[in-house]
Amino acid sequence: MSKRAILLLVIVALAAGLGLWASQRHFGPVTSAQPKVTSITLLPNPRTLPAFSLQQSDGTPLTADELKGHWTLVFLGFTHCPDVCPTTLAQLAGAQKQWAAMPEASRPRVLFISADPERDSPALTGKYAHAFHADSLAATAPLPALEEFARGLSLVFMKVPGTSGKPDDYSIDHSAGFVVLDPQARMAGVIQPPFDVKAIAADMTVLSKATP
Repeated sequence: MSKRAILLLVIVALAAGLGLWASQRHFGPVTSAQPKVTSITLLPNPRTLPAFSLQQSDGTPLTADELKGHWTLVFLGFTHCPDVCPTTLAQLAGAQKQWAAMPEASRPRVLFISADPERDSPALTGKYAHAFHADSLAATAPLPALEEFARGLSLVFMKVPGTSGKPDDYSIDHSAGFVVLDPQARMAGVIQPPFDVKAIAADMTVLSKATP
């Protein structure tokens, strides 16, 4: 991993920790009314996201309304990612298999967002995500919309040029964790690596079953 990538991950971890600390200081500790989970750090109060509109792999808009009604795991990455993204999506596919027997109306969902709109069209983003699990949602958007969406979720990403100097020789450093959205499409929690697939699947199942 590059020094730039390590610095990015440190910044993300600090931002997440400070955000949770500030939220707890302002709103108070997590209440006992929340379902007990082991892999997810739940926010004391879910955070409403700024309005957004991304483009799904089938060409339709992805807005907050499209995400309502389900608990959703959001992961930011890109299709040219050499290691973190395929490994993480494979782990998420394992979790998806564990809750596959749940009714579709209450089943948790996975949303993959490409942070590389230069190379990843919505269709390519969808093809990539669906290779790991057919039920995954996938979307991307022009860079300004992606940056605003990521900020709303306390996620970060940045383009890192390669050594050849060619325009298409670059990588994307990005947050490695997941954001958990509740059925009102609000930011409800975060999951940081290393990931425990069984625990994530169990926690998302508990949250989904606890939702009226």
